[in-house]
Amino acid sequence: MNPTSPDAEPALLCRGLRKIYEAGRGSGRKRAGAVLALEGLDLAIVRGECFGLLGPNGSGKTTTVEMLEGLIEPTGGEVKLLGMDWAHDESRLRERMGVALQETRLPEKLTVEEVLTLFRSFYQRPRPLEALLADVQLEEKRRAWVVKLSGGQRQRLAIACALVAEPEILFLDEPTTGLDPQSRRQIWGLVAAYRARGGTVLLTTHYMEEAQRLCDRVAILDRGRLIRLGTPAELIAGMGAEHVVELELEAGIGALDEATLRNLPTVTDVHLSGEGVWALAAVEPERAVPALRTLLQERGQHLVRLGTRKATLEDVFVSLTGRALRDD
Repeated sequence: MNPTSPDAEPALLCRGLRKIYEAGRGSGRKRAGAVLALEGLDLAIVRGECFGLLGPNGSGKTTTVEMLEGLIEPTGGEVKLLGMDWAHDESRLRERMGVALQETRLPEKLTVEEVLTLFRSFYQRPRPLEALLADVQLEEKRRAWVVKLSGGQRQRLAIACALVAEPEILFLDEPTTGLDPQSRRQIWGLVAAYRARGGTVLLTTHYMEEAQRLCDRVAILDRGRLIRLGTPAELIAGMGAEHVVELELEAGIGALDEATLRNLPTVTDVHLSGEGVWALAAVEPERAVPALRTLLQERGQHLVRLGTRKATLEDVFVSLTGRALRDD
């Protein structure tokens, strides 16, 4: 089954999802003494799909995930997981879903084996201990205390805890934040293996390479609203240019302006980062770059750096919101 097919059975469905916090609580946009964290979100995630939820701090991403996981109640709208809802099917849903947080605090003086044994006791039909250890490549660490594990090993253990009951849907909240590249790729391998067994994943991340590599589709949230939804390729193509020209000028030289850069051949969008780097979305960089160099010569401006690259989801987000994904 194609996971993005409209005929595929939904694993997760939400309609008109809203959340308003009382004044002084949560984050989001204030209205009439309250804080509107999420406004009218519609999502449908099909079985077998890896779905990415992207957005900066304050976008409503965490609020959304916590409502989908049944941790907080929505102000309005509905949530369906695996055809069930939290009001009537909480026990059954807890047996059929797994959650791994960005930072899971496990008892430091328990061994890996003891932690998994504890989590296995929470479920009616847990997976065999040996299978869990093998999945996360911690067989050699089974008798090691949690406090002695590296950051990557701890996160793999946390994911093993989430996979104890072989859930049908797995929530991963920024699972690779702060990990080294090798550990990050090990987590990606765990996600790929889980999906190969038919699992569905909802992933939040600040790493665009991660979203592009793992996700079939992504939703971008900003200020409590869904602003774009599609496959990574669709969102990048929607920019109107698949290449980015980046340039940095010497300090003290007269600044370029956005309007002038937009007039360069095939340039469709222009942004200036807080680090003083211009990013130009260009359809044909082979035409834009020579014109740019001519412009700089005419104005007596000197380059510190000039380069071209493929457009990413980060560029999509900046184009849509005017700020980087990891901006507060």
